[in-house]
Amino acid sequence: MSRKKITVIGAGNVGATTAQRLVEKELGNVVLVDILQDMPQGKALDILESGPVYSYDSEIIGTNGYEETKDSDIAIITSGVARKPGMSRDDLLKINTGIVKGVAENIAKSSPNAILIVVSNPLDAMTYVAHKVSRFPKHRIMGMAGVLDAARFSTFLAMELKVSVENIQAFVLGGHGDTMVPSTRYTTVAGVPVEELLPKERLNAIVKRTRDGGAEIVSLLKTGSAFYAPSAAVVEMVEAILKDKKKIVPCAALCEGEYNIDGLFVGVPVKLGAKGIEQIFEIALNDEESAALKRSADAVKVLCEQVDTLL
Repeated sequence: MSRKKITVIGAGNVGATTAQRLVEKELGNVVLVDILQDMPQGKALDILESGPVYSYDSEIIGTNGYEETKDSDIAIITSGVARKPGMSRDDLLKINTGIVKGVAENIAKSSPNAILIVVSNPLDAMTYVAHKVSRFPKHRIMGMAGVLDAARFSTFLAMELKVSVENIQAFVLGGHGDTMVPSTRYTTVAGVPVEELLPKERLNAIVKRTRDGGAEIVSLLKTGSAFYAPSAAVVEMVEAILKDKKKIVPCAALCEGEYNIDGLFVGVPVKLGAKGIEQIFEIALNDEESAALKRSADAVKVLCEQVDTLL
């Protein structure tokens, strides 16, 4: 059986760490693409030379073009300008729209049957850009945000409760950023609703820290943004698709009426399998959750309207 082919576009911190995790798990052969001359080639060679130590046989190459990416099974877009301290995700919109547009055009030409995972920020709007440009069907295009946001939520809850992160099933909806909706009602610890284990004010503080999770790391790093947890989240999605796990994870998917949202990519729980997004799970929301999700979708809509003027 031949190995799957996974292309990672953007060989910065997120892209290179994603490529490293993919080959270490032997999920497929990886093509690492970047516009910087020789840089992806150098990183790919370095990762390849780790193989004898870490016992993996996956191949990885670096390139500055799309020739080598031909007929990829999965393409992951991490390219774009990273956030800097004081920069909102919205500040990134104009620059990254141009970058993601170019990448999506190239992927659509070289790998027309690929499943596309977008990581570039602002996430929901960039997934919308990639969808409009590539014209891929909605089951083959998604944004990585919910897995990361849920991981951050789980981390903070585990720290607070002093329990294993494996016991926590976190639930997050909505756009990636300040308007995301971590649901305390559907988040459980070993099956027990977290609302029964923590007072409301502590939960609210943890929800706020989750919303600000990316900005907290940006302010600590000073010269970049998070990449270890984002790359881990991407790899979980890739693994669910390539192993046809039918795994339910939150990610940015094109809603067409689900949750009363139409024509926008917003974080919702989906079933990930070999075809990509095989189902959007609609769960019952209370009035407060519905209102928060609507606010989040409205914020995404504003960005997408700006994108429409740029494309």
